[in-house]
Amino acid sequence: MHSPNSPSSASNPDSPSPTVTKVLFVCLGNICRSTMAEAVFKHAVEKRGLGEEFEVDSAGTASYHVGSNPDARSMETCRKNGVPMKHRARQVTQEDFRRFDYILCMDEENLRDLKDMAPKGHTSTIKMFGTFDPKGDRIIKDPYYGPQGGFDRNFAQCSRCTEAFLENLGYD
Repeated sequence: MHSPNSPSSASNPDSPSPTVTKVLFVCLGNICRSTMAEAVFKHAVEKRGLGEEFEVDSAGTASYHVGSNPDARSMETCRKNGVPMKHRARQVTQEDFRRFDYILCMDEENLRDLKDMAPKGHTSTIKMFGTFDPKGDRIIKDPYYGPQGGFDRNFAQCSRCTEAFLENLGYD
């Protein structure tokens, strides 16, 4: 994979354009977990100066909240941690399976739904984002019906998974 220490096309005009890694985060409704994961990941790559090397989005497996803003508790959790969040909920499309390199979901139900939705011959790697959690928490639980603490735990878990996923891609 691309190394953050390799020369970029900006510093070396003869080098090819850097490859953009495309990442889609997915949960059920696209208003809590996946939007938070998207915001945390975008913030992490921007802080590293890698914003040009990633295309990041999020979507839901269901259409319940299409067009809605993220849940206010997700937005507040990100805000208090200095992470900007701006998104309108959308549903996963067939094109997503061709467009994104990685489709990272939050739980086993999302994983099953994505595998059922995926067209034959798709090129995306589909896996649970929690598989990157160094604490071993594979499932990023849906905080929607619970108290604020669930959103705080999700933020911490998304942060851990983001760091580990970036390391897995070859970024320190």
